[in-house]
Amino acid sequence: MFTREEVFKYHLGGKIGLSILKELAGQKDLSMAYTPGVSLITEAIKGDESLAYSLTAKGNLVAIVTDGTAVLGLGNVGAKASIPVMEGKAVLFKTFAEVDAWPIPLENVSGKDGHTDVDKFVDAVMKISGMYGGINLEDIAAPACFEIEDRLDDMLDIPVFHDDQWGTAIITLAALKNYCLLSGKKIEEIKIVINGAGAAGLRIVEMIKRSGARDCVLCDSKGVVRTERKDLNKYKKKHAVDTSKSSLSDVFIGADVFIGVSVADCVTEEMILSMAEYPAIFAMANPISEIAPEKVAKCMKGRKYIMATGRSDYPNQVNNVLGFPFIFRGALDVRAHKITFGMKLAAAEALADLAREKEIPENVKKAYGRNFEFGPDYIIPTPFDMRIIKWESKRVAEAAIKDKVAAITKLPDKYIVNGE
Repeated sequence: MFTREEVFKYHLGGKIGLSILKELAGQKDLSMAYTPGVSLITEAIKGDESLAYSLTAKGNLVAIVTDGTAVLGLGNVGAKASIPVMEGKAVLFKTFAEVDAWPIPLENVSGKDGHTDVDKFVDAVMKISGMYGGINLEDIAAPACFEIEDRLDDMLDIPVFHDDQWGTAIITLAALKNYCLLSGKKIEEIKIVINGAGAAGLRIVEMIKRSGARDCVLCDSKGVVRTERKDLNKYKKKHAVDTSKSSLSDVFIGADVFIGVSVADCVTEEMILSMAEYPAIFAMANPISEIAPEKVAKCMKGRKYIMATGRSDYPNQVNNVLGFPFIFRGALDVRAHKITFGMKLAAAEALADLAREKEIPENVKKAYGRNFEFGPDYIIPTPFDMRIIKWESKRVAEAAIKDKVAAITKLPDKYIVNGE
């Protein structure tokens, strides 16, 4: 799709920069932008800090904070090497949801053991939080990422969202809902196997369980997360199952759904063939899936199934870009002080519902060079579907108001269509 030279040329000079929103054309503008006029704004905010949302960039600005310890597909690359990824997130925020975002790569927040020091990380974010309307945590290794999000969520009065935990879980749930609809199966009755017990895998289990799933088996690099294992952290223990089955291949037998957030090529054709009728295979490891879609198509030989990956060059891309820009858009628009589970669930339901809409915008068809119709090859929308704001962001904003975490209790006019 691209050459190494093209990628380097694309990134030359960085991907983001400062955009000036007000004219600075003469002495009067200068006097208002800076001294002496700016002192009036400073005094006003000192008297009422909520004015920072309307009189500064704070109301539409998100910090993308990382220490670079768990960059997708690359692992612990460090703060500086994470910058291109964080810039990429900022580009997605702005392009898809008109949210201004800025990378905050944190140096020296590791302990003596080389792992993330939760106290150092939390302290650093607390100190920079005043400028921002939200905090998007990114690419932080587990288990530190869980405690960091929980602590910051409790301490700050702005929404905190760890995309690696919840973004994948939200999109996966949307895809799972539509799989159930197409297969005629109920979420309460299906057997689900999740491979990968890091940030994404653990939150996927939590989210689908809270949405009704009962039979969920989590696996990590050592096999099934079982109650008898002595090497489980508290997050894995919460989802341990009482079973004699120990390997991934063991629990594949009879499974309706496989959800992979793990490593390349860990699933075989034999494992796929051992699944229940009309299975779903969500092989989302990047850049190489747990099993290639071509292998699944070959071994299934015309049988019904649904395939999803984390890649853009196959149908059904489960990608976080369908989540974080639009979730923050909705949260910022009603000035939510946190992102609740209800808001996350609303995002998943909106995406599932939108995929079932009959009319697909022409720009979406053009962007991908094909037609779209709800079915096995189209169970979640594409990022280029500009209706997502009116669906997902609106539902998130409504959920924030319902959950009483919104400072603004009326939806913005842009969400009102035909009086509704």
